[in-house]
Amino acid sequence: MEEQKLKVSVKRTQKDYSLAFKLSVIDEVESGFMTYIQAQNKYGIQGCSTVLKWLRKHGRLNWENKELMKERQTPHQKLRELEKKVKRLEMEKEILNRTIDIADDMLGTQIRKKYLALLSKASKQQSDTPEDTGSN
Repeated sequence: MEEQKLKVSVKRTQKDYSLAFKLSVIDEVESGFMTYIQAQNKYGIQGCSTVLKWLRKHGRLNWENKELMKERQTPHQKLRELEKKVKRLEMEKEILNRTIDIADDMLGTQIRKKYLALLSKASKQQSDTPEDTGSN
């Protein structure tokens, strides 16, 4: 009779991961390409806090704070959010400029010219004031 080989599932430990592998995962997380949870799923890392432990031990950033990592944004996500905000603010600025132009045309006013004149006057007053040089 042939002996049947039984498959025994062996739990992986941190010792199974090389330092180079750990550092590459840490680099991907810290550079913002993925969150630590995404890294766990991508590389099949079993422990729910294994990558966090690596980040605390080998990472360049401060990972000791108590804030939940799920709620933190990666730098890449933050950049995308800021780009959207800039685009929205530019659109708002365009709308406000068009509104001023329409108001000037409809009401026969010169809102923009008045504002620029006031701004110019305030700037001139600041430059005309004598500055204290400290000598008496």
